[in-house]
Formats: sequence, C-alpha cells, structure tokens
Amino acid sequence: MALKGLDIFKLSPKKNCKECGSPTCMAFSMKVAQGTVSIDACPYFSEDAKTAMREAAAPPMKTIKVGTGDQQYVLGGETVLFRHEKTFVNKTRYAVALCSSMDDAVIEEKLAAIEKVDYDRIGERMFVEMVYVNYDPKSGAVKYMELVKKAAGLNRVLILGVEDPEVARTALDLCKDSKPILNGANASNYEEMNAVAAGAGVALGVSGENDSELYDTLAALEKLGNKNLLFNANTDSIKAAYATTVQYRRAAIKDNDRTCGYPSIVNVAKLARGDNHLQAALLAAFTMKYGSILVADHLDYAEALPLYGIRQNVFTDPQKPMKVEPGIYPINGGDENAICLTTVDFALTYFVVSGELERSGVPCNLIVNDAGGLSVLTSWAAGKFSSSSIAKFFEEQDIAGKIKCRKLCIPGKVAALKGELEAKMPDWEIIVAPKEAVQLVKFLKDMQ
Repeated sequence: MALKGLDIFKLSPKKNCKECGSPTCMAFSMKVAQGTVSIDACPYFSEDAKTAMREAAAPPMKTIKVGTGDQQYVLGGETVLFRHEKTFVNKTRYAVALCSSMDDAVIEEKLAAIEKVDYDRIGERMFVEMVYVNYDPKSGAVKYMELVKKAAGLNRVLILGVEDPEVARTALDLCKDSKPILNGANASNYEEMNAVAAGAGVALGVSGENDSELYDTLAALEKLGNKNLLFNANTDSIKAAYATTVQYRRAAIKDNDRTCGYPSIVNVAKLARGDNHLQAALLAAFTMKYGSILVADHLDYAEALPLYGIRQNVFTDPQKPMKVEPGIYPINGGDENAICLTTVDFALTYFVVSGELERSGVPCNLIVNDAGGLSVLTSWAAGKFSSSSIAKFFEEQDIAGKIKCRKLCIPGKVAALKGELEAKMPDWEIIVAPKEAVQLVKFLKDMQ
C-alpha cells in the first residue's frame, strides 16, 4: 500500500533544513509519496523510520524467492485480486509429487515423465519447475534420502514434504545449496522446523488443521522473526482449499493483513484422489484462483499444454499487447527468392503461423507487419492491418530491395484486401492463403 505524503511527513525529522533540495519537510514528503524523490535524499531520516516506510510501502503479499540460478522463482508479491485491475506478476509454478513409499520402478517412471514435459510456447519455456518429495516414516529416512538425491538430479526446485525436524535437517544437508522449500511446519513442531529452515536459509511451508490454526502458526513464526514462509491450503476438501486460498489473498490485499500475505501451496494430488480429470480441472482452477505452487500427482504433455496456456494468459499484463518485432523472418532457410507470407505482430499469431510454416519444410519469408500487437481480424477492423498500412510497411522496410520473389500470401481472413493490395503494390502477385494456420502446410506444398 503506497504511503501518503502526510504519513511520510509524520516520520520526517521536521527540520526544514532544505539540504534535500525541497523548501520544507512537507514538500519533500509529498515528492517521496509521488515517487519523484528517494527517501535517501534526506540525511536525517532515522533507520527505524526508513524501515517502517519500506514495510508500509511493500506489497501486501510477501515476495518469496526459491531455487537458485536459472531455476530461481519468485512467488507472491501480488497487489490485486483480479488481473484486470493491474496485472498478476509472479506466475503459478507446478510440481509433481513423489513419495518415499513408492516402488523404485514407479519413482523412476515418474522422474522420466517429468523431463518429457519441456517445450516452448510463444517464447516461453514450459516445463515442470518443481518436484515435491514427500517423506513416509514407514519407509524410513534412508530411502527418503535416496529419493531426495534422485529428485535433485533433475535440476528442479525441490519441495521437501517432511514434518520430522531431524529428517528435514538431514535432507536439507543434501540439497540446501539449491534453496529448496521445506514444507512441514505445523502447530506442534513449528519452533523446531523454524530452526531447521532458518539454519539452512530456505523457505518454510506451514500447515494447519483449519484456517484459524494456520493463521496462528504463521503469526507465531513471524514473532520468531521468520517471514520467509508459504502456507498450505486445506486438503480436507476442494471447498476448504478454495476458501483458504481466496480468503487469505483477500485478507492480505483488501484488509492489509500481512500474516495472510504469503504464497500458497495447493496439493491438488490429495484433493483429486487419483481422478485424472478432476486433477486437470483443479490445476486450472487454482492457477486462476491464487495457487502459487500446485502439486500434481503427474503431469504429461497432453495435460500440460492447455494448463500452461491458461497460466500464460492469466499472467500476461492485460494492458500490454504481446508483440514480436516487425520485420522479415526467414523460415526453413528462406532466402531472397523464397515465397513471402505476411501477418500481424501479435505474438500468438506469429508463433502459431511460424510453427506451421516450419512444419511444412518449405523455404519462405514471413513478413510481420506492425499492427499494434493485435490479431489479424482485430487489427483489420481497427485499420492497422490494411492495404495502406501493408504497402507503407513494405516501403519503409524496403522489402522489395531485400527480396526478389514477388509472390505475397495474405491471411485468408482478410481476403478482401487482395484487390486493394494489387492496386497499391502492382509489382507483387497477391495470393490469398487459407483462413487457418494449420492449413498452411498443405497450401505451401501444393504451391510447390
């Protein structure tokens, strides 16, 4: 929550010394509130006052970092309940669950399956970012340590699901440098688990029998000085889990209750109880409703494809169009003699079209027009993808000077532009391509 000028003035030294460049402390406080001046410009603000201001100005949700290097992820830090209000900033991450009670063959199969979900979509890598390693006391600590070692070999962020402080300490000794999450604090062991997590410098996951117990345990850990926390949504029922994630987010953002303002872990595998279709539905639901980390029993390519698509949409800034850089994109070794196709700079359109062109194997040049990041039909309706704008873009980019081929394919959805383009670009043969990108493979092969 942003501080007002009067709030800052109350913490100011009230010296009116003008050393900051402002005539009065009130004027300086107003500039700080507007973000035009740093609080450090005043040499007389006490450290306590600066700390209080930073805490007050921090997002209502705590920002937690887990993992290291390329596998470091930021969780929490949200400032709104709904993405249309501003945007969501730190996307949901997905974990696949392993347990020390599983047979070795099952464990190996699941580890291999995790690595198979790894692909690019609209310039973003989609893969299973985390592995949840659960400890079953019946299987013993030795087998659990072996499982932790195997999971660590995947180079993913580990979530250690263990409530025994001694087992947790031993497991962390194997992987603490990769900054895993220790998920096992509750009302009965939070002091010991806090000591283990703090000693290893890792985030601590907290559970409770109900929301009230969960809140009290979080508050108790805060009193111990630990704010590197995550909370576990209730797994008694889907309704209870949903209520936990929504109510805690609402309390943090609307009521500014910072004890509720931590990232969440939702164990969808427990909620689904082996129902694959239910798991898919719950993964989608909690992606949209405040799950910071979602734990699945398994996640194959067919399940991941729509799920990551949802996540990408939810965590895209609705006020900024997804664009690619306008220009010429040679595909399949396309040169100056290769056929040309043109489309808009909307990222999803580009990646779908370019993917189909690559699949065709036909050398070609994809010419991406500046259409403001809008789709084909939207930009056409807005006048940003018209015969005039295309002709102007070709002239500004000197397309004719860079490419000798004079065959230009336009999207089938704007076939009405064919006549106008032929009039404005008489040196080009205008060809109407199919309406759907998936038809481009056959279209190009037939042209050959």
